[in-house]
Amino acid sequence: MDVSEAVARRTSVRAFKPDPPSAAVVRAILEGAARAPSGGNLQPWHVHALAGAPLAQLLQRVAAAPLQVPPEYAVYPPELWEPYRTRRWRNAEQLYAAIGIPREDKAARLQQMAKNATFFGAPVGIFLSVDRRMGPPQWADLGMYLQTVMLLATAQGLDTCAQEYWAFCAQPVRDFLGLPPERMLFAGLALGWRDESAPINQWRSERDPFEAWGEMRGFD
Repeated sequence: MDVSEAVARRTSVRAFKPDPPSAAVVRAILEGAARAPSGGNLQPWHVHALAGAPLAQLLQRVAAAPLQVPPEYAVYPPELWEPYRTRRWRNAEQLYAAIGIPREDKAARLQQMAKNATFFGAPVGIFLSVDRRMGPPQWADLGMYLQTVMLLATAQGLDTCAQEYWAFCAQPVRDFLGLPPERMLFAGLALGWRDESAPINQWRSERDPFEAWGEMRGFD
């Protein structure tokens, strides 16, 4: 599988099979992703990968804890403006429509949202954190590391779902992992093999055409 194929295949999977990948494969992915670009070679990412009993113990703690309000950081800007507001709204509507949950069924929507806190049943849960003193350039490095992890996982035939939802569950995760106060939990990443029979995995989010966000000048 080449890079273009991995980019095209990668999608956010929200229902996983229980079978875990080997420790060797997971480590190879996490280590290989460290070749992601890093300004000044700061390598600002910190990574914890959990499976088996440790993952189950953490998820039990998360289930018993209230959601964190406010979250570890603002996942979206307040009062989102166009075209971003419509993109986010359409994404949510299409996702819930794919699994037959109407807009008025708030309870079912909340139940689906709560599956984030179980890594959607994935056998591996990965957490990424960053020093709070780091700035936007280092957050960009962290995002590039995360994308590289996802592409390397795809190349191995695995699937992922990057989750900023964990900003709302940061405290029990911080306590379990022993993160120091200066370390901010950025995201979780579900890793495993997709459940092909799950309706939610038949849906893919749309993307706007190039003309909506890009332009080119000086080309023949």
